[in-house]
Parts: sequence; structure tokens; C-alpha cells
Amino acid sequence: MCCTNPLPGFDQFAMPRRLIKKITPDHDTIRNHKHMQIFGTLLHDPNLFHLNRRSVSGAFALGLFWAMIPIPLQMLAAAASAMIFRVNLPLSVALVWLTNPLTMPPVFYINYLLGTWLLNTPKSETKFEISMGWVAASMDEIWQPLYFGSFISGILLGIVGYTCVRLLWRLHIISRIQEKRQKARARKIAGKTSF
Repeated sequence: MCCTNPLPGFDQFAMPRRLIKKITPDHDTIRNHKHMQIFGTLLHDPNLFHLNRRSVSGAFALGLFWAMIPIPLQMLAAAASAMIFRVNLPLSVALVWLTNPLTMPPVFYINYLLGTWLLNTPKSETKFEISMGWVAASMDEIWQPLYFGSFISGILLGIVGYTCVRLLWRLHIISRIQEKRQKARARKIAGKTSF
């Protein structure tokens, strides 16, 4: 939610916006991506590209959630969710890449272990290997604890991401406001002593 600027001429969101713009794909890249064409004109909603505390924290929640779910085309799921909840779409899609071909095997194995622990089921007798081949070959045996563990870790990671972004954004704003007020006080004191 965007609030009024307490100090005229002071952009309290400048730093978070610059950082987020630097790490996310631009609007045209998202709109013209071949897999995103299925969404058609829905991608023209300006709210999907806003950079405010609500939009960014929501994007973190969705992107981190979908990053934990072992499905093909996680980016499409993140994009569809971003459109439903009207949060920042590029950031939601970019965060899905936390699970990439290098990180997927260990992340999904940890999710599988979490699922076995939560469901109180025995671990697979198949010798574990950190590879997508092992996950694919063992899917008949591991799918329930894998998906349950992935769902739970996705929810938890999404909540943590949402909360951290909201908190860090707020702390940054408070810090910048205090810094601006200190500079204003120093100028006022300097103005009084110059007489």
C-alpha cells in the first residue's frame, strides 16, 4: 500500500525500487516471452508492474512458494498467481529461478525429507542421489512426501519472504526519513549560527 510522502521532495522508495528494477526483467521482456503469450491482454494490467511494499512483498510470497513446488513450468504458475493477486509479476517469475537445475535436487530432497517426517512415513529404500534422474526414477515411491513437504516448505518460505520484505522495506523508509530529518535539523542549526 502506498502512503503519502511525509517529506516533500523526498522519494522514500527510491532505493528499493532501483534494486528491484535492476534484478527483474522489464515489462516488454515479460509480455513478449513465448510462454507468457497464453495470458494475452492480462499482461497489460499496470498493477502487475508496480513497485510498492504490497506488490513486492506479495511477489516474494508467490515466487518463493512456487520455487518450492516440483512442477514443470513453475514460471507460468507464478505468473498466473501474480495476475490473480495483482502483485509484481516480473519479481514473482524471477524468484522461481531460486530452484534451477543446480539447486533443484538438494531442495527437493530436503522437501522430501520434511514430507516423510511430517507424514511419519519411512524414507525410500532406493539409494539417494542428488540428481533429477533419481527424483524421476523414484517418483512413484516418493511423490506424496515430496509434494507435501514441498507445499509446506513453500508456504513457510513464502510467509518468511513476505514478512522480511515488509519489515526491511519499512525499516528502510524509517531510516531514510530519520536521515532526512537529521539533515534538515543540521541545516536549521547551521542557518541559526550563521547570523
